[in-house]
Amino acid sequence: MGQARRHGLPLTLATLLIHAAASALAAEAVDTSRPDGACIPATRSETIGASGPLSPPALIPGAATGAAGSSPAPAAGDYRDRISSTPLGWPRLERWCVWVEPLSSSGPQTLWEQRWLEAVDHALGQWQVLLPLVRVNDPAAAQIRILRRRPPLRQNSAGRMVASNGRSTLELRRVLRGDRSLLEPSVEVLLSPGQRQPAIEAAALHELGHAIGLWGHSDQAGDAMAAIPGARPVLTPSERDRATLRWLYDQPTRFGIPLPP
Repeated sequence: MGQARRHGLPLTLATLLIHAAASALAAEAVDTSRPDGACIPATRSETIGASGPLSPPALIPGAATGAAGSSPAPAAGDYRDRISSTPLGWPRLERWCVWVEPLSSSGPQTLWEQRWLEAVDHALGQWQVLLPLVRVNDPAAAQIRILRRRPPLRQNSAGRMVASNGRSTLELRRVLRGDRSLLEPSVEVLLSPGQRQPAIEAAALHELGHAIGLWGHSDQAGDAMAAIPGARPVLTPSERDRATLRWLYDQPTRFGIPLPP
């Protein structure tokens, strides 16, 4: 989370990657023999493009269809005008497959890893009641991958190098799952284990919000997607978070739709 970040401006398909803060997912059985490509490991993956870690030009603020200059008007009860799209539409899927880094086999750090995993699972469960989020064992089957890593330092607007609790990176990819070729958003989340459990859970909730499509920040501290967190960790999506997510998932997108052979 940390300091507010402004998402970028116009872009080209040669510039598609993003950074923000940390997130994860709760368990559900997965049948990898499903013929519809859901949670099937990718046998081929091609990144459409990538940009640097700050000011991601892959995102167009408020672009309702991915077209530069078309911004939704602000609406009471949500922050739709503060989230960003891509040239291919809103980076969302009807069903997300999520891989979370498992515990180490043994050692004195296992207790801390277990607390990290519990915090991540709690945060994922909060979003899972709103969207289909499926936990998988194979990272190749996932569009969201959660890693137990301390994010690298980044430079803030004042030029100082600062730490953050978590960071999310978005790539736009063309993947082959089974016999289907798909456009997919692909998100890697780094979530630091060196925090108190409520702080990990709040960071995970925030970063998972980015991962499922809320690439932007609310201007109110009581929201999970607040740019600047308040004094107390936010451990559940607010009504404004939920309203923004409902609006987002009513918008058109090209992601998750099979491409022609």
